[in-house]
Amino acid sequence: MVPDRVEREILIEAPPDIVWSVITEAEHVGRWFSDSAAIDLRPGGELILTWDEHGAVYWRVERIDPPHFVSFRWLRPMQGLSSGVEPPEGNSTLVEFSLDAEGEATRLRVVESGFRELAGSEQENAKDAEEHSRGWELELGELRDYVSAHVRGPAPR
Repeated sequence: MVPDRVEREILIEAPPDIVWSVITEAEHVGRWFSDSAAIDLRPGGELILTWDEHGAVYWRVERIDPPHFVSFRWLRPMQGLSSGVEPPEGNSTLVEFSLDAEGEATRLRVVESGFRELAGSEQENAKDAEEHSRGWELELGELRDYVSAHVRGPAPR
């Protein structure tokens, strides 16, 4: 059976405004998550993640409530689908980032859902969910390490 959602959370030793910057500003996202990023941070805006070896992945901003919540629609690669094109039904998952202050730190929770509704076979969708489960664990570790090593003082402007 295909799990419908992947959930991960971590505690990051930085206040929510700093963590918010690191997950929503291209200069940061392109350093901990991909090789480069472009972000239009408004509902309907686009997030383009690019890896030198794998090409680009497109996300669409769904909802934003700074500095506590942002969600993106992760568009699956398709022949002929490019930037700015509305994806067909069954071709995306929803990624939600929730940030909560815990003292001087931030509890970051990521939920990616919609794997059961993807247009692939049950086996393909289960594999996708498993890869994303492992991927979020790795990426959130990289995010925590990035904040610890590179982000100091007040949130970058």
